[in-house]
Amino acid sequence: CASTVTVQDNVAPVATCKNITIQLNSAGTATIAASDINNGSSDACGIASLAASKTSFDCTNIGANTVVLTVTDNNGNTSTCASTVTVQDNVAPVAVCKNITVQMNSAGTVSIVAADINNGSSDACGIASMAASKTSFNCTNIGANTVVLTVTDNNGNTSTCASTVTVQDNVAPVATCKNI
Repeated sequence: CASTVTVQDNVAPVATCKNITIQLNSAGTATIAASDINNGSSDACGIASLAASKTSFDCTNIGANTVVLTVTDNNGNTSTCASTVTVQDNVAPVAVCKNITVQMNSAGTVSIVAADINNGSSDACGIASMAASKTSFNCTNIGANTVVLTVTDNNGNTSTCASTVTVQDNVAPVATCKNI
C-alpha cells in the first residue's frame, strides 16, 4: 500500500540580536541593515530573510532606540528579538566667522555679541550656543583684535573659528575752553 507522509516545519527560527552604536553623519542621518543587529540567528531549514523595524535614524533619535529584528525561515516561520541601537552625534558643527569693524562710543568702550562675528555657522542637529572669546573693548584695544567664536551644537560638540574685530575711535575729543 502507499501512504502520503506530509513533512511540516513548524519550528520558528532562533532570533538572536545584538546591541550596536551608530554615528550620525554630517547631514545628521544614519542607516543600518537588519544584518547589523543580527547576532547569528539560525534555523535548521535555513533563514529566508531578516527585517529590522527601523533602519533610518536622524537627530531626533539621539540615544537608545529599540529595534525589533524579525527572522523568517525558508518555510515561513518567524521569530523576533529586540536590539538597542544607540545613536550618537559626534560631528562638530561648522563654525564660520566674519571680520567686523566697530566704533567706540564717547565713553571709550564698545561691546559685541557672538552673533556679530557669526557668518552662518551650522550643524545638522542644531546650534545650542555661540560664545565669543572677547566681547568688550576699550581704548587699549584700538586696531585689530583676534576674537575666537566657539560654536556648540545640541549634542555638545564644539568647533571654533577666528574673527578680526577692528576697533576704531572716531569720536572727536570734547574741547573745553576757559577765559583767561
